[in-house]
Amino acid sequence: MGKLLAIVGTTAGGWLGWWLGAHVGWMTGYFSSVLGSAAGWYAGRYLTARLLE
Repeated sequence: MGKLLAIVGTTAGGWLGWWLGAHVGWMTGYFSSVLGSAAGWYAGRYLTARLLE
């Protein structure tokens, strides 16, 4: 369950970061996608920890 939510969070965070950053430029889109993926991974793992407590 934890890995699944981490993958979903990573995908959603990366997409959102790319969508927001691509309006500025492709390199900004790339870096914001990386940051969004990291934040999504963290959020997915955090949510899993809270659900399984």
